[in-house]
Amino acid sequence: MSTATIAPQALTAKDFATDQEVRWCPGCGDYSILKQVQTIMPGLGIPKENIVIVSGIGCSSRFPYYMNTYGMHSIHGRATAIASGLKAVRPELSVWVVTGDGDGLSIGGNHTIHLLRRNFDINVMLFNNQIYGLTKGQYSPTSEENKVTKSTPFGSIDHPFNPLALALGADATFIARSMDRDPKHLQELLKRSHAHKGASFLEIYQNCNIFNDGAFEIFTEKGSKMEETLFLEQGQPLIFGAQKNKGIRLDGLKPVVVELGGEYSASDLWIHDEKDFYKAQILTRMFDDPRIEGHLPRPFGVFYQAFRPTYEEQLNAQLDAAIAQKGPGDLDKLLAGRETWTIK
Repeated sequence: MSTATIAPQALTAKDFATDQEVRWCPGCGDYSILKQVQTIMPGLGIPKENIVIVSGIGCSSRFPYYMNTYGMHSIHGRATAIASGLKAVRPELSVWVVTGDGDGLSIGGNHTIHLLRRNFDINVMLFNNQIYGLTKGQYSPTSEENKVTKSTPFGSIDHPFNPLALALGADATFIARSMDRDPKHLQELLKRSHAHKGASFLEIYQNCNIFNDGAFEIFTEKGSKMEETLFLEQGQPLIFGAQKNKGIRLDGLKPVVVELGGEYSASDLWIHDEKDFYKAQILTRMFDDPRIEGHLPRPFGVFYQAFRPTYEEQLNAQLDAAIAQKGPGDLDKLLAGRETWTIK
C-alpha cells in the first residue's frame, strides 16, 4: 500500500468566500475591504480552519458571514475581548478582529486599548468612516468637530479621536493606515499586519456612501490624491506630489513642506524609520484640515513597528514554569482557596 501523501490543494480567493449574500449598501467601501482580505488570505499559507474572524456590532461586523473561515459575530465593542480570550487558549490560530470607529473606539474603546497594550498576536482592522452607519447616521468618536448629523443637529461639539495616536499611546507594536479605494496598498498592509508578531492595528478609511459620502474623497480621487497623501516607505525620504516635487523635512520637531529641486533635495528630507517611536508620534499628528492653506499631506502606510513578547507567549511560559515546579494543578484545591471552614 502506498504511503505517499497528497499535497494540499492550493487555495484561491474564492475558497474564502461563503454562499451568503453580501448585504451592504451598494457602493459601500466594505465591499473593497472584503475583496482585499479574501485576495491575500491564500498567500498567507494558513489552513482555513486555523483562521478566525471576530467582529462586534456595526456594518463592518457582518464580515464573518462572508469569510469562509471560523468566525464570530459577537457583541457591541467586545470583539477585542473575545478575540483575546481565544488567542490566549489557542495561540496557534490566526485571529483577526473587524471593528468600526463606533464599535472599537466608543463602547469598545477600553477593550481596544487593553488588547494593544497586552500585545496579543491579533490583527485589528478598524474601518473608519467617521459616522455610525448601521444605526443610520449619528456622529461617531472620529467625526470631525461641528459635524451635523441626526444626533447633532447643531453640529458636534466633541473633539474627535485620532485612532493611530490613540493606538500609539496604548503602546501598540504595529500601527498603520490604508484606505478602501487603494486595493494594492491595502493588500500590502494586510500582509504586513499578519506578518507582525504582536498586536497590529490597521486603520482603514472606508467610505459610507449613504451617511457620510466623500469623507475621504480628497485622499482617494485622482485629481487630488497625489497632492494630499504621503505614502510611507521604510528607509525612504518623505516625498509626495503629482510630480514628486514636494517633501517633508523637520524644523526642530515641526514637519514642514518644502519644494524639491531648488534649495532642497531628497537628502535634506525626513527619512522614514518604522522603529522611531518619537517620529511616529509626529506622523500620527499630521492630521489637519486639508482645506487649510499650507497644510500637510495625510500619511498612509506603516507608522511604527516594535517587537516585544506577546501576551500568549508569556502566559503559556508562566503556566509551563508553574507545572514544572509544582506539578499539575488541583481544581478542587484552587476553588476551595486558602481559607475554608467546615460547618458542623
